[in-house]
Amino acid sequence: MAVAPSRQSDHDENEIERIHAEADSSPRTHETLKHDDAFAVVDTHGDVGAFGNHVDGFFFNDTRYLSRLELLIARHSPLLLGSTLDSKDLQLCCDLTNTDVFAEGTLWLHKDVVHVFRTTYVREAALRQRLVFTNHSNVDLMLPVSLIFDADFADIFEVRGMRREKRGSVKRVVDAPNSVRFVYSGLDNVVRQTTIHVDPEPASLKETSAFFHLHIPAKQSKRVFITASAGTDRKQPPCSYVKGLRDAHRAQRRIELEAASIRVSNSELDQVLSRALADLRLLVTETEDGPYPYAGTPWYSTTFGRDALITALQVLWLDPSIARGVLRRLARYQAVEHDAAADAQPGKILHEMRNGEMAALREIPFGLYYGSVDSTPLFVVLAGAYVGVTGDTKILNELWPAILKALEWIDGPGDPDGDGFVEYARETEAGLANQGWKDSHDSVFNSDGSLAQGPLALVEVQGYVYAAKIAAARIADILGHRELAENLRAQAAMLQQRFEKEFWSPEIGTYAIALDGAKKRVAIRSSNAGHMLSTGIASPDRACSVVQQMLSPGFFSGWGIRTIATTEARYNPMSYHNGSIWPHDNAMIGAGFARYGQTERIEPIFDGLLDAALKMSQGRLPELFCGFRRRPGRAPILYPVACSPQAWASGAMLHMVSSLMGLEIDGASRTVTLRSPRLPLRAGEIELRNIRAGEGSADFVLRRHHGVVTIDVTNCRGGAKVVLA
Repeated sequence: MAVAPSRQSDHDENEIERIHAEADSSPRTHETLKHDDAFAVVDTHGDVGAFGNHVDGFFFNDTRYLSRLELLIARHSPLLLGSTLDSKDLQLCCDLTNTDVFAEGTLWLHKDVVHVFRTTYVREAALRQRLVFTNHSNVDLMLPVSLIFDADFADIFEVRGMRREKRGSVKRVVDAPNSVRFVYSGLDNVVRQTTIHVDPEPASLKETSAFFHLHIPAKQSKRVFITASAGTDRKQPPCSYVKGLRDAHRAQRRIELEAASIRVSNSELDQVLSRALADLRLLVTETEDGPYPYAGTPWYSTTFGRDALITALQVLWLDPSIARGVLRRLARYQAVEHDAAADAQPGKILHEMRNGEMAALREIPFGLYYGSVDSTPLFVVLAGAYVGVTGDTKILNELWPAILKALEWIDGPGDPDGDGFVEYARETEAGLANQGWKDSHDSVFNSDGSLAQGPLALVEVQGYVYAAKIAAARIADILGHRELAENLRAQAAMLQQRFEKEFWSPEIGTYAIALDGAKKRVAIRSSNAGHMLSTGIASPDRACSVVQQMLSPGFFSGWGIRTIATTEARYNPMSYHNGSIWPHDNAMIGAGFARYGQTERIEPIFDGLLDAALKMSQGRLPELFCGFRRRPGRAPILYPVACSPQAWASGAMLHMVSSLMGLEIDGASRTVTLRSPRLPLRAGEIELRNIRAGEGSADFVLRRHHGVVTIDVTNCRGGAKVVLA
């Protein structure tokens, strides 16, 4: 093997400029690392912002605190050997090597002589990297290594493509021989800072680069550490690389011990569910109100109302603490006054929260933005479901005022014309035109393809309102408000009758997606009707018709159920909401099937999504993917800018498992009921531990024997019991 000559050490930093290497032109994929309010989008080399990747970065509170971090060996990018995100989503591990390096036309260093093991993680508002350079040659090397870095402090909306006329100013300061500080003075009068710290001390340090002469004896290694800390003026990293990673693993283990666990004998399904749980733990942020699942990375790593409420419902059976954190946080940010610029009315539950410069300056309306029509009823639904599973009546006194205000919004500003249906129309042109979960501007349209004119009353939202009134009635009973409870039940029954009359569309054989501003049905076949089944508002016979339609070729692609049928005017399998497949939507539809006793019809959806996940990177379901028909030998088509990981996509398969099991939990009686459970053939056996019901918990195993599901209860604690119904 040819190696670098012994006189390498005679080269100085300036001479290295004459070294040439083969450029790395390979495409780079990306992974996301996150902890609380900080996250990083890093490519498979461990670089940030290399090769024109403008969406990479290390972000904190909706601002990019690091826009470039690139490793060069002899001033050229190393070659990628392999890259792996660990099973806990904590650390990205990249294996790299050097290219052939030439100096003045002579081979100076053979490729594959130096192995670089580069690991990255995010913790405590800092991105940390460790680079281990191993010399596999038989002679000592003096290796020239550069780290290039920069911070542009772009707002997350700038990174997404919005342009600004004015920005603040960035100052770069070399604080010490191993420390550089970037200081951004924003137009919002907030000073944001990034501190870069390298160890060991480099041969030279400039405002945007560090250069090392690494003397690496034959068959030995040298380490380099780099830390980028956000929002701090500290010149030293908050803790060492090893201590930070150890703390991260310990915190992860504590969470795993406290939550329920699921293990599946089928290794493929177990892989998908394990990844989903790891992604959820990644996205859950510890807030002052408790654990809160941020919606998704990179674009939605912040507090969202609807996303968190649905995610909390999906995994309530596994980790009720998430629901408690969501309820407390959203109650604290519940709107108290009318604010047209934020689409806010008293009692309304938050849609989105942003902490960046553009939000502070109101260049975007999303600082505290309330433009979702469904978050408010979903808040009440989750409160009822949480109390039902946990029996935690203590929290009711804390939440009851927020629940009453939410009900007042539903009957007041949420229903401005008093027709009994909750509807929406944005109050600010900067806000969202559509305010259900399908919030694209063109997601609600007529049969001829023209956009429906509002105010719009969405089909699934009426289901949420129905479920909210039933849930609120149960809570009122617990608190001793009997008269209010009866009134709420009467209101729910009246809503159900009017809903059947106004939303059922015989001409399309399902429920209309909405009523428009003239109270006409927007009669298109949409997944919203299937999604609505989970609330229980539909009549049983019509629910069966919806189930059949959802599994017809016009909806079911083989990978999952599309958002609208292929027969509709605006169907496009590559669109965001008009023909794509959303895992959480499919899970809600599956829950609806189970609610109406159609559990066996969930299996094709479950199998399709499982197969899709197994074709995806890391076995991870993204926010959405394209709705093309499944073809033999071909993978599902990805949607190019889908969030991955994304909270309610991560919760989707877990939600479907609970639906297939027919899982019902009554915290008051500490009873876990499995109602007509089913196990798909490929699932094998499912082992569940620490499933909580009130103050009790249970461990049990589900097996399929000759087509019949059996349950083996292995342990019950605190008076819990498991019942097969």
